[in-house]
Amino acid sequence: MSEHRRKPPQPQGGGRAAARRGQSGASSGRRAAPRGATGSPSDSYGSGSPGPGGEERPFGGRAEARRAAQRSVGGRRRAADPGRSGRRAVPGGPNGPGRGRAAASGRKRLVDYPRAGRYGWRRWVPSWKLVSGLCLAFFGSLVAVAGIGYAMVTVPNVADTAKAQNNVYYWADGTEMVSTGGETNRQIINLSQIPKDMQNAVISQENKTFRTDSGIDPKGIARAVFNMARGGETQGGSTITQQYVKNAMLDDQSQTITRKFKELFVSIKVGASVDKDKIMEGYLNSAYYGRNAYGIQAAARAYFNKDAIDLDAGECAFLAATLKGATYYDPAGAKSIDPVGATPEANRKRALRQMQDTLEKMVEYGHLDAAERAKYTKLPKVQNPRFNTALSGQIGYLVDLANAYLINNSDTTGITERKLREGGLSIKTTFDKNKVDELEKAVKKVQKANIKPKERPDTDTHVQFGGASVNPDTGAIEAIYGGEDATKHFTNNADETGAQVGSTFKPFVLAAAMKWGVRDPDLEPTQAQDERTVVSPKSLYSGKNKLKIKDYDGSVWQNEKGEEWLQVNDGDKSEGSPPNYQIDLREAMQFSVNSAFVQLGMDVGLDKVKEAALDAGVLESSLAGTDYPSFSLGISKPSAIRMASSYATFAASGEKRDPFSVSKVTDKDGPVFEHEVKTTRAFESKVADNVTDVLKTVVEDGTGTNAQLQGREVAGKTGTTDGNKSAWFVGYTPQLSTAISMFRYPDDETIKNRTFLEMYGTGGQKSIHGASFPAQIWHDYMEQALKGEKAEKFPTPEPIGEVVNDVPPPSPTPTVTETEEEESPTPTPTPSESLITPTPSVTETCGFFGCEEPDGGTDNGGTDTGGTDGGVPVSPSPTDTGGENGNNGNNNGGSLFGGTG
Repeated sequence: MSEHRRKPPQPQGGGRAAARRGQSGASSGRRAAPRGATGSPSDSYGSGSPGPGGEERPFGGRAEARRAAQRSVGGRRRAADPGRSGRRAVPGGPNGPGRGRAAASGRKRLVDYPRAGRYGWRRWVPSWKLVSGLCLAFFGSLVAVAGIGYAMVTVPNVADTAKAQNNVYYWADGTEMVSTGGETNRQIINLSQIPKDMQNAVISQENKTFRTDSGIDPKGIARAVFNMARGGETQGGSTITQQYVKNAMLDDQSQTITRKFKELFVSIKVGASVDKDKIMEGYLNSAYYGRNAYGIQAAARAYFNKDAIDLDAGECAFLAATLKGATYYDPAGAKSIDPVGATPEANRKRALRQMQDTLEKMVEYGHLDAAERAKYTKLPKVQNPRFNTALSGQIGYLVDLANAYLINNSDTTGITERKLREGGLSIKTTFDKNKVDELEKAVKKVQKANIKPKERPDTDTHVQFGGASVNPDTGAIEAIYGGEDATKHFTNNADETGAQVGSTFKPFVLAAAMKWGVRDPDLEPTQAQDERTVVSPKSLYSGKNKLKIKDYDGSVWQNEKGEEWLQVNDGDKSEGSPPNYQIDLREAMQFSVNSAFVQLGMDVGLDKVKEAALDAGVLESSLAGTDYPSFSLGISKPSAIRMASSYATFAASGEKRDPFSVSKVTDKDGPVFEHEVKTTRAFESKVADNVTDVLKTVVEDGTGTNAQLQGREVAGKTGTTDGNKSAWFVGYTPQLSTAISMFRYPDDETIKNRTFLEMYGTGGQKSIHGASFPAQIWHDYMEQALKGEKAEKFPTPEPIGEVVNDVPPPSPTPTVTETEEEESPTPTPTPSESLITPTPSVTETCGFFGCEEPDGGTDNGGTDTGGTDGGVPVSPSPTDTGGENGNNGNNNGGSLFGGTG
């Protein structure tokens, strides 16, 4: 073979590639690696002498050479098979720039995330392909779910919405009281029997696009789901179709996101497959209008006692308003549920405003002629809310009270108004059937014998009684008297009425004086609050009529007009020993001396009097005039239930237990709620027991003698208010505390500016006071209520406090001529007969209660004449002579359960 065809000898160490690497290394100024570095076994060992080619080994020994060889082999292996390495190939490495494992292995990932071949933050930014793919998958799954949901739901049948069950109420002994879930049965009628005005009223007010929309409101659904997701209140469907679906789905009333989606699918199906007229018919036949009326026919009967077809446009607009929530739109009010916000007055204003708005919209949308609309400017006259004979007598009041307790304490009971309406509950109450019957008998006995509206229409009309009995050991309400008949007189007189309690408030003043004590007038105000003298019942105060009331520091109390307060006593007479009319607190309570307790309240501090009342169990919402001296005389308006409960705190030696009317609730699945008696210490035993001991004196030899019970110890207090507009007796034995009220108040809610009426001449008596009819009713009832129970005694009280004001003040210096002797030659009258005190000298007379200016026969304040057992000046202003401090329909009196006392 010729020489020129012979291949040149290839360089050792790897052929052309190695040659190129060598050239590259030479050009870069690097020395080519020795053969030993390639990992050849023959070159891996040696003593460091130069190898073939005369190059010296770069390694210090065999071990180091071996490690270098292993590293070289491993590097080539990783380059050849990056999947076996835990390290990522770097740019410029054997795999080349921008290539990862998938590229090296030849496989592609289904989801390229984190993204291969990207580094830093770019590695975590999804590609547009990934985003679009996920969006398509998401919306595809929604469509699939919607399709499945739409196929699975069925269109509800309006007839099935009449499945709500009755609730069964039981007496305390477990016997059945009444079974009721509604006072009006639902009656389904055809659309032809529903006035066009009713259809147009709900369309105009709730869903003006009803005839053309798809039946759902996505925004409303999203809002409801969002609220539920964050734990807020759920909201109903915004369209008439959605509301009908919600009403019809009685099989599942849980307020969950799942149920909302179910409602959505049903609404879509109903909107797509059901005629609009059928939807309207179903909605108006299933909606709740209040008064336990389901459906337009039941509502027409409940409010107007007529058929639905006979409703006029004004009545239709009113009923459309009740669909927003009858609790706040029923003109009769719903004070048992919300005593402040759902009064009859407030509800009438809301209902009229909503009714007028609906009528305006009906005109605007072309559903009603303007001339026809002009006829309806006032609320239509509605009938009394009750006409179910099963709830007549006292039963209706008892059911209302039990329902109010459950709803107002729903956080504890777990029972909402809706759940109560759905029914199926067994409700065991605290009411004792025998006691309820006996209380009603006692009231009717007095009423029948004394109250004769036909004979004395000017004095004996609108006379009402209220009453309540509470067990001191548990707080259980065992009996109430709510009025003549729950189907005729809707307001529960045992609950809040607005009637002031008068002198029955005085025990709270005494309790405050025994718990905190009176302030020292010689100390600074801040120091006087802390350093007090606890008061003994033997402490002395002035019983003088028209007493000039002073603050604890001796300064004469003045109102914001700068007028002094001169406190008038019961019967406009002074009590106590002349000439200074000192009287101890026991006797002052016994004969209900106003001046002594007003001054005591000022010495203790009206804030402490208020605190004592709250501690005993009175609700703050029922208190009035807390910054005026008359606060101590009972211008506040607690309910009979709250007064009985507060006195029960004294009967239980200072242990307070909140009143309650339901002990247990069960449904088909078992227990739902069971009441637990909780006890708090309101007063030390010696404070409560001393109050009881003083109140025993009232019954034994004071204004409350008519309440004495044979062989039983009784403690109690009478109360009468200014103008003789209410009278009370509240008393207790160790086993039972009972409050009885009497007042005159028109129960016709159509009368504007209703007010409490005077009771002068009522029942043939000159005036009514707590010692008369209320004490008589209390006695007759308690004799029977406690019949068969062992008579118990009150605890013997421990001595308490110090005798305040035990140093007799100096007698006023009489003038040279004494008016009394000149006017009458007869002997000096007794304190109870005398209305005129000796005329002091022209100079100031500094007596026991400080220096006083001569009265001079003038009276710049406290001009009320009081009642026969301790009248109450009603207005905080001392110059007012007969106001009722807000009784003109503005009842914010005591409530039992969060406002329903």
